[in-house]
Amino acid sequence: MKNIIYIFIAALFSFNFICTTNKAESFVKADSTTIISINVVGDIMCHSPQYQYAQVNGDSFDFKPFFRKVEKYFLNDDLTLGNFETTTAGAKEEYSGYPFFNSPDDYITSLKEVGFDILTTSNNHSLDKGVKGLLRTIDIMNLNGIHYNGTFASQRDRDSIRLLNIKGINIAFLSYSYGTNGLPVPKEKPYVINLLDTTLIFNDIRRAKMIGADIVFVHYHWGKEYETTPNKFQQNLAQLTFNAGADIIVGGHPHVLQPMMYGNKPDGRKGFIMYSMGNFISNQRKDYKDISIILNLKLKKDFNTNITTIDSVGYIPTYVYKGFTEAGNQYIVVPLNEIHKEPYLKKMQEELDILRNKVNELVNFNK
Repeated sequence: MKNIIYIFIAALFSFNFICTTNKAESFVKADSTTIISINVVGDIMCHSPQYQYAQVNGDSFDFKPFFRKVEKYFLNDDLTLGNFETTTAGAKEEYSGYPFFNSPDDYITSLKEVGFDILTTSNNHSLDKGVKGLLRTIDIMNLNGIHYNGTFASQRDRDSIRLLNIKGINIAFLSYSYGTNGLPVPKEKPYVINLLDTTLIFNDIRRAKMIGADIVFVHYHWGKEYETTPNKFQQNLAQLTFNAGADIIVGGHPHVLQPMMYGNKPDGRKGFIMYSMGNFISNQRKDYKDISIILNLKLKKDFNTNITTIDSVGYIPTYVYKGFTEAGNQYIVVPLNEIHKEPYLKKMQEELDILRNKVNELVNFNK
């Protein structure tokens, strides 16, 4: 399992924290290079049938079986992150799915156990259970040792750049949402969620660079739901974000895949963007809402030049199976290149082959 250590440092008149993760302990010599592997997934949702399927008894839930076919990828990489599009406001608030999400605490526990390290929490459902629910979600992530990003417990927390050191590579993680489904952000607590504000975004990128970020990773909750192509707003903001110094941009909210591509950066290095990751897991079915990818990014740092680059980009197509298995009714995220191994998918072979081709079409990645 990954071992993550928090280190707090003061810089730029605010507090920023650096985290060190070392799944495989290693000593990097100053005259060498290092390569790290990062897996990114899309929207991690929890509609009511999902927690009903996961219920063991009473207020006990086990979501780990949902991820049993993909956890091998997460446990063996250097970092795994996704977009946590629900809240954990507690059983007293009553569990609920759409339109106001509240999931069992065990959901976060299971995500930690299958290898997730950091979860984006700024999205249109962040305030589904008010500020109280938002803050309790942060508390449960802290209890489980998962980093959160995009919602915050205080102004000081908001001003803390998430800077993770992985085998000598410093990666800053920033996250912003277009809105909160009309639910008001309290005027006395504007810091609780990062919204799409270019002044805020560009200032955060600048601060991340000043405290030593080799790579700036930005997650945007944006775009139009169920559209498989990015709109002009997404395209324009992406280029402005690259111009400001970001290196990697990943998006969520459309709940379907949108293209990935390399972008142009002023410093001549390649940037990378995935406009929408789609649903990693949800109860949304058909029309490409049940297919996604595990995005794998390899980053390389040359310690002679102190330059970090995107070494390679790859992905694994996935499908959310909902139905009967040898263990009863379940949700399972299944790699589409492994469907022949699953007896409960045999009758769907032709349909899933079509979906695998559709993933490649939607991603439309020209290396």
